[in-house]
Amino acid sequence: MSNKPSVPPLSGVARTEVRRYDAGGFGQAAVDLLAEEVPVAFEYNGISHATLLASPCQIEDLALGFSLTEGILRTAADLHDLEIVDTPQGMIARMTIASACFAQLKQRRRTLAGRTGCGLCGLENLEDVARPLPPVSPPLQLINPAAICRAAGQMRAQQPLHGETGATHAAAWADFSGELLFLREDVGRHNAMDKLIGHMLHRRRRTDTSAGFAVISSRASFEMVQKAAAAGIAAVAAVSAPTHYAVELADQIGVTLIGFTRGETFTVYSHPERLG
Repeated sequence: MSNKPSVPPLSGVARTEVRRYDAGGFGQAAVDLLAEEVPVAFEYNGISHATLLASPCQIEDLALGFSLTEGILRTAADLHDLEIVDTPQGMIARMTIASACFAQLKQRRRTLAGRTGCGLCGLENLEDVARPLPPVSPPLQLINPAAICRAAGQMRAQQPLHGETGATHAAAWADFSGELLFLREDVGRHNAMDKLIGHMLHRRRRTDTSAGFAVISSRASFEMVQKAAAAGIAAVAAVSAPTHYAVELADQIGVTLIGFTRGETFTVYSHPERLG
C-alpha cells in the first residue's frame, strides 16, 4: 500500500506568452504557466448563496468543505446531491441539502462575495464573524514535534500547482508520524482548507480528525482556525505567522496553533500541552 498523499491529476494551469527582462535586456518570447482562478457559485436547493474565486479543480471537495465549515451543513450526510456545471462565466456547484439545513440557511440570509485573499467578505453583521463553535477534543495522542517538522518538509514536493505556477496555497493532513495523507491546493488559502476538509469528511471516506494534524502553506488567520475547529481538527501547523485574533480563538476553542514551521523549528502559540 502506497504512503504517498492523494494528489489529483494536475489541472488549473493556463499558458501565456511573456517577455523576461534581466540586466542584459529583454529575452525572446517564452511561455509561462499561470494558476487559473474562476468564479465558482454555490447553489443550495436552487437558491444562489455564495460566489468564490477558486482554482477550477476538486470543486466537489470545495463545495462540501465550504458548506461544512460555514455551518450550512451539520454533517456530510446533509448533502443529498451535488452537480458541477461549467458555464461561460464560471462554474456552478448545485447542491441539494437537507430541508432543515436549507431552512436555517434561508433564516441566516447571509450573502458572501468571496475573494481569494479574504474569507469574510460579505458578512452582514459583526456577530457573523465569530460564530459559536463547540470546543475541539484533544488529539488521540501527543503530537511529536519531529512529526510536525517532517510533515511541513514534505509539503512543497506535493504541491504540483505551486511547482508549475508559484501562485497557490496548500492545506494537508498528516498522521502522527508526520506522513502527509491528503493535500489540496488552491489560489485561495481558505479554499485549500475547505477542499482538504471536504475530502476528509466525505461520508464515504470519513477521516478521523483526532488522529493527526493539519499543515497549511499560508499564514494562520482567524478563519483558518475557525474552519479547522468546525471540522474537529485539534492542531494546525502553519508555515507562516498567525494573527492575534487567530491565537485568541485557538486558545479559547482548544486548537493547538503552530506558526513559522520551517526546517526543524516552529513556534507554538496555543495549547502546547498537546505536544510531546
